[in-house]
Amino acid sequence: MAPVSDGEFQFINGLAVTVYGSGEPVIMSAGLGGLGAYWRPQLSALSGYQVVLYDHRGTGESARDIGDDYSAADLADDLYRIITGLDLDSAHVVGHAAGGIAGLQLALDRPQVVKSLTVVNGWAKADRHFKRCFDIRLGIYEAGGPEAYLRAQPIFLFPAEWISAHLDELDAQAAHHAAGFQSEATLRARIRALAEFDISQKLEEIQTPTLVIAALDDMLVPVRSSVALSDGLPDSQFVGLPWGGHACNVTVPEDFNGYLTEFLKVVSQQDQG
Repeated sequence: MAPVSDGEFQFINGLAVTVYGSGEPVIMSAGLGGLGAYWRPQLSALSGYQVVLYDHRGTGESARDIGDDYSAADLADDLYRIITGLDLDSAHVVGHAAGGIAGLQLALDRPQVVKSLTVVNGWAKADRHFKRCFDIRLGIYEAGGPEAYLRAQPIFLFPAEWISAHLDELDAQAAHHAAGFQSEATLRARIRALAEFDISQKLEEIQTPTLVIAALDDMLVPVRSSVALSDGLPDSQFVGLPWGGHACNVTVPEDFNGYLTEFLKVVSQQDQG
C-alpha cells in the first residue's frame, strides 16, 4: 500500500478538517468519539481518492459548543458544510455508527451531494440494547469522569482477544485523549441524538447506493440493526464480517478496506458508465 502523506489541515465553519490526496472525494465520519484520526487504518487503501477526515463538532479540535437541541440533522448539516466549504459538488460518505447516521440523514435531506454511502455498524432506529449500553457508559462517565469512560470504552468497541493484545496501546490512547475529551453535557447530547434517530419509515426515500458493513460480533449495536437498515434501503448491499467488533475497520482493516474500495470502484464505474 502507498504510504500516508501528511494531510492539509483547515477549519471549515468551526470544524477541524484534514484533507489527504486527490481524486474523487471521500468524506469519512467517525462514531461517538468523533475524531477524524479514527480512520487512519483506511488512509493507505484510499490513496487514489481525496480523503477528508474531520472531528465532529463538540470533539477534538472542532468547536465545542453544540447547543442543547443537538440532533442527527446537525450531524448531517456539518457534513454538508464540509462539502460546500471544499467547493465539492458531491462526495462519497463513509460513516461509522454516529457518522453513519450523519450520512443517512444527509442522504435524506440533500441526496444530490451524496455520491455513495457506506454505513458501518449503523441503524435506522436505535435498538434497546444499544440504549442500555449507553446508559451504562454515561454512568461510568458520571462516576469517574473521562478517564474512567475511556478506560472502559474498549470493552464496547473491540473483541476481548484484540483488547488483550493491544492493552498497552489502548491505555496510552486513553491517557492521551482524556484531557481534551468531550464534556459530559456534549456526550449526553450526542448520545440523545443517536438514541432518538429513527428513519425506519423513510428508508425507501434514500436512493443513494449504499454499502452496509456490520461485524457479527458487535456487542454494542446488534447486527440485526444493520440487516434491517440494508433490507429497507432500495439500493443497498450488506457485508457481515465474522469478527472485529464495533470498531471493525480498526481490528480487521484489510478485510474492511477490501470491501470499501471495491464498492467505491463499482459506484465510480457506474457513474462513468
